[in-house]
Amino acid sequence: MPKRLPALESLRVLEACARHANFTRAAAELGVTPAAVSLRIRDLEAELGVALFRRSGPSVTPTETGATLAKRMAKALGLIRSAVDDCRGAADGLRVTAVPTFAMRWLTPRLAAYHALPDAVPIRLDVSAELRPADGFDIAIRTGHGDWPGFEATALMPVDATPMLSPALAGRAKLSSPADLAALPLLPHDDWRRWFREAGVEAPALRFYADDYPTHELDAAAAIEGAGVALLSPRLFGALLRDGKLVQPFPHVIRGPAAHHILLRPGEARRAALRFRDWLEDEARRPDAGPMPAA
Repeated sequence: MPKRLPALESLRVLEACARHANFTRAAAELGVTPAAVSLRIRDLEAELGVALFRRSGPSVTPTETGATLAKRMAKALGLIRSAVDDCRGAADGLRVTAVPTFAMRWLTPRLAAYHALPDAVPIRLDVSAELRPADGFDIAIRTGHGDWPGFEATALMPVDATPMLSPALAGRAKLSSPADLAALPLLPHDDWRRWFREAGVEAPALRFYADDYPTHELDAAAAIEGAGVALLSPRLFGALLRDGKLVQPFPHVIRGPAAHHILLRPGEARRAALRFRDWLEDEARRPDAGPMPAA
């Protein structure tokens, strides 16, 4: 007689524990107690007759056998999830979470084009600076270097930035070279010195605007009002340049090493999710439209 398979819930617990390398975090994701998780793993090890984890205080490390099984379970659970979701149909749509500026400046203006596709599904957009729990979304768009444990990350486009300011401030400043920007108030940004360096200027002492805003959207609003020069993404804020609300005085744009990434759960196989990912990548490859007004 073939041996009975372990309970699916036990294998689900194994996958979460291996992904988090911590029973407590796995328990929080699964909505159970750490003691229940520990008991599940202990019973599963006894049932299979192999050690699945090495324990060291609160941290756990999968054994080679445990890691291999957990990786295959992640793919299997993804297939199960996609089969169930496809069975339910696409009526509930995709849950997409994105950081605020990217959602407002890049994603939302393009969703009408997505919905013109014959296989488009409804999108439930969540705007959040923090990454939601894995079961709280279908696709996430986050900014970083690709290191999100437990997710498959696909780079969408590099982070870019260039100085932008109001036409009125640019007109008063008489900007003839990048060095002239150092005389203006600069809205705080970690990459100002890098921009000056790449533009060929060893920046003198920089004068920063008094307020440090938490989002690039607020930086852009302050720049429009003439408060100072903002270091902004021409990919995200190109519309403000085309509308003449801001100007880009110099052509140099810094790019990377961070990028906007698409995050999916391991083994994601739903057609709607994969199609939306492919559409995002197609849109990101489209060339930027419209000239960049200069000061």
